[in-house]
Amino acid sequence: MKYTYYGQSCFLIEADGKKFLFDPFIKSNPLAKDVDTSAIEADYILVSHGHGDHVADLVELAKQTNAEVIAMVEVAKWIKEQGVDKVTDINFGTQKFPFGKLRTVWAVHSSSNPDGSYGGNPAGFVLELERKQIYFAGDTALTTEMKLLAELHNLDYAILPIGGHYTMDVVDAIVASKYIDCDQVIGVHYNTFPPISIDTEDAVAKFKREGKTLLLPKIGETINL
Repeated sequence: MKYTYYGQSCFLIEADGKKFLFDPFIKSNPLAKDVDTSAIEADYILVSHGHGDHVADLVELAKQTNAEVIAMVEVAKWIKEQGVDKVTDINFGTQKFPFGKLRTVWAVHSSSNPDGSYGGNPAGFVLELERKQIYFAGDTALTTEMKLLAELHNLDYAILPIGGHYTMDVVDAIVASKYIDCDQVIGVHYNTFPPISIDTEDAVAKFKREGKTLLLPKIGETINL
C-alpha cells in the first residue's frame, strides 16, 4: 500500500489495484506548487466536508480522472450541480463499495460549500484495504466519539490533523491516538497557513515520548504503509 501526500489534507492511497484521492486542495496551496495535478489518477475521491481547502480542485480532478466521488449528502448535491456525474452520497454509518466497506464517522468541525450553501456535517472515514484498517479523521477537534473506533476496529494507521487553531493540535492528536488505540499516525492539516504552522521536529518528538510514531511525508513524497 502506498501513501502520497499532496499537502494540507490531500493525499492519495494506492491499494488493491485502486487509487483513492482524499480532499483535493492542491493548486491554491503555495506549498504544493511543484505537484503536477494533470498527472494525478484516481478511481475514487473521498471528501470529508465542503470547505475550500478540501474541495478546491475537486471538480477539475473528478472530471479529469472520471473517479467516483464519495461525499456527505449536502456536499454531494453541490458536486453534482458542478457537472460531476459519478457521485455517491453518503451519511454516517457503513457503506458497501466494490473496494469493500467504508465507515463514515463523526467529525467535530463545520462545513459549507464553496458557494456558501449548507454543507451538512463534516465526517471522517475508516477504510479496510489490503487487510489494513486506516482512519482519516478529516477536520476535527478532539472528541470522545473517537473511543468507539477502538471498539469497532483494529486501526493500523490514523491520518489526523495536527495544525491546531481550526482542528486538533499535536497534543490533542496524541490523545486522539490513544482514544483510537493506534500507534502509527500520519499528520495532515498543518503549515499551510500561519495559524496552523507547527514545529514539526517537536511534534515528532512529542509523539515519540508517548510511544507513538508521527509520520510527516514531504509534499509530493510517497511512502509505503
